[in-house]
Amino acid sequence: MHEHELWFTALLNKYLAAPVNALYQLVGYHTEDPSRPWSNYIAMEVLVILILMSAALLLRARLSVDRPGRFQLVIEGVYNFLAAQAQDIIGHGYRKRLPWFAMIFLFILTSNLLGIIPSFESPTMYYFVPAGAAIAMFFYYNGQGIQEQGLLGHLKHFAGPVLLIAWFMFPLEVISHLIRPVSLTIRLYANMLAGEQVTIGFLALIPWVVPVIFMGLHVFVSFIQAFIFTMLGMVYVGEAVAHEGH
Repeated sequence: MHEHELWFTALLNKYLAAPVNALYQLVGYHTEDPSRPWSNYIAMEVLVILILMSAALLLRARLSVDRPGRFQLVIEGVYNFLAAQAQDIIGHGYRKRLPWFAMIFLFILTSNLLGIIPSFESPTMYYFVPAGAAIAMFFYYNGQGIQEQGLLGHLKHFAGPVLLIAWFMFPLEVISHLIRPVSLTIRLYANMLAGEQVTIGFLALIPWVVPVIFMGLHVFVSFIQAFIFTMLGMVYVGEAVAHEGH
């Protein structure tokens, strides 16, 4: 499917095509048009990262214990909410894993919300981006399980509670874990693509009033999908690091 080039993508293709082409050549990838190596979803991901970095720098410059600003209060509210969820779901050792989930939540949320701004698109409406986040979550929770309990201890989770049925449970658990990044990808990608297309369609047909309702729905879905993705990741980590008897 041919994609229309957003103005931000065109800007990156105009001034930063050479370094991207050099990177592609390094990994053995060849683009159809070397003069336009930037795709919309990659450009939007870069924009999301720039937004988050700018927000972090702005927040750091204005941090205050006595007189916190509105932005600081919002971020603290989000952080405390995620901390409460992580404590309930993961349990022991949740604090050292909280930065990962805060990063995932803010990245997905910002990516989702970017689509409501005219001339931009949600990078999560392209399946590459949800797939990348899902694969990162897959390696993260398995890595945490191995770090917490060792390789053999982590693999015991795949064998089930009864040794006699381990031969049956192990392959089922492996398949179940391999399906997890697929389900995370499809859920986020399908919801954001549908929301984006509905909003764009109504903006084209009826440019006033009605699209505002669907934009509000898009915002709601954006929060819900970021929340679901993050909570499922917490559940997977909680299962991976759980010890017998917990």
